[in-house]
Amino acid sequence: MSNFAPLQNDLLLRAVRAGRYLPEYHEAKSHHDFFACCRSPEISSTLTLQPIDRYDGLIDAAIIFSDILVIPQAMGMVVEMLDGKGPHFPKPLKAPTDRQYQDLLSKRVDVEKELDYVYQAITMTRQKLNGRVPLFGFCGAPWTLLCYMVEGGGSKMFVQSKTWVYKYPDESKTLLQKIAFICVQYLAFQVKAGAQIVQIFDSWAAELSPTAFKEFSLPYLSYISKQLPGHLKAMNLEPVPMVVFAKGAWYALDELCDLGYHVVGLDWLQDPAEAVDIANGRVVLQGNMDPGVLYGGKEAITAAVEEMVKGFGGGKQGWVANLGHGVQPGVNPDDLKFFFEEIHRLAGAASL
Repeated sequence: MSNFAPLQNDLLLRAVRAGRYLPEYHEAKSHHDFFACCRSPEISSTLTLQPIDRYDGLIDAAIIFSDILVIPQAMGMVVEMLDGKGPHFPKPLKAPTDRQYQDLLSKRVDVEKELDYVYQAITMTRQKLNGRVPLFGFCGAPWTLLCYMVEGGGSKMFVQSKTWVYKYPDESKTLLQKIAFICVQYLAFQVKAGAQIVQIFDSWAAELSPTAFKEFSLPYLSYISKQLPGHLKAMNLEPVPMVVFAKGAWYALDELCDLGYHVVGLDWLQDPAEAVDIANGRVVLQGNMDPGVLYGGKEAITAAVEEMVKGFGGGKQGWVANLGHGVQPGVNPDDLKFFFEEIHRLAGAASL
């Protein structure tokens, strides 16, 4: 990492994925398809830096502009981003007897080659940041990626996902393990490229019951956290902090704290004070204001931040201030800025 400048700010506070809803995002994206932006290191780097530049001194980490669905793409599946609809798989997995399922399992994915554009974007962004803030890499969790691969996109009922795990549990686990293996390699190459911290997003964790979560998500989150440090060591790389965010899996916080991650993200369904008691110092907690509060204006934002800071112990060490999920469409960028300012005012010098 000698090609990169030393960090000027190593406090990992208030890291927020804000960029996609800033006006300058749409200007930089222009006529480009979403995944074309992901595949262009220059555009990806530019979009990554936009929130850092707009909210200079208020955001203490950047997260690379990419998408969790680049892994299914690397595995050979076609994924499109449709305006007004979101991600779309023209040919989702139907059943284990589907030829595509066998092809996915048998294909040897060259993770270094297939996702090289992500690594180029990370390296370019680290150089542009010049030590201002740390840079996050990330991937989707195996369960969440399986959901997209069998549903063909987002879902409200998750009929296909439930069909797979309950009708074809063994075949589902085989695919989940394949995805987990790729996740480890992908994260390791991101670190090699310059990522200083990595996060695993299990966005659809809430669609599993506590029992099913322990069977179809937790083992693969554990696999990633256990395998990544060794994988990095084999590449002569130092380990980096790892973050896990299982949205809606409030019931599994105790188990998540024991997986080996350094930081556990919380959504807004979790009471901060209860989470602090459960974690009991085992991990750093990250979160967790309801992003919907940003629609309510300054008074609502201040009240929510005050409650959040109090719940996490008044801004002491062991907490990364964040929203409980990503910034939602239609949020006024100035209200988001006010949220950051209130975190600084009310939490003071909170740090890891």
